[in-house]
Amino acid sequence: EGGVLVFYNEAAGLLLGKRFEELGTVGPEEWGSLFGPFDESGEPIPYDELPLVVAVRNGRPAHADFEISTVDGVRHKVEASAFPILTPHGSQGAIAVFWPAASSNGTGR
Repeated sequence: EGGVLVFYNEAAGLLLGKRFEELGTVGPEEWGSLFGPFDESGEPIPYDELPLVVAVRNGRPAHADFEISTVDGVRHKVEASAFPILTPHGSQGAIAVFWPAASSNGTGR
């Protein structure tokens, strides 16, 4: 509720440069200032357009490509798909999966 990130796994911690145990639970403002996400121009992507937010608020899967930043400022192009967790009471959260974005030649990075 309120866009609070409650967990990310060890692989995400390696990519971001900070383990979840070091960072802890964070809200969208803190997450955005630390890691992004950013569009191709380096501008922050509006919170309401993120796949995880779309999945939670609209109760439907969502997908996007964007860049994230490590704690050291290194940018990574990623793709993300988010899937809502639906209960008889409606959307109760979502799960997101991230992976390196495929390069323009289709070989990945």
